[in-house]
Amino acid sequence: MNEDTIEKFYQEGLEERLISYLAKENGIPLEKAMDIYYRSNMAQQIHEGSYGVQYLDYKVLARILMITESYLFENGCTKSKIGNSSCTPEIS
Repeated sequence: MNEDTIEKFYQEGLEERLISYLAKENGIPLEKAMDIYYRSNMAQQIHEGSYGVQYLDYKVLARILMITESYLFENGCTKSKIGNSSCTPEIS
């Protein structure tokens, strides 16, 4: 296995654990947790390897996501067919 293959394998496992934890902690179906995760900025950062965020523990990442992108957990927040999110963060 080369380094890229190992990194991709680790990333997939991280995403699975993170999504499962989001579902459990929020009492939501896995499908909803998956939708929330893949609409988040965090998913993009993990995919890109930004700031080494992919090396944090999945529970820490889930907590960060629940705090920094809490608007994604609101009922009216849905993903459009073209992949754009129809929800926006509330500005205080």
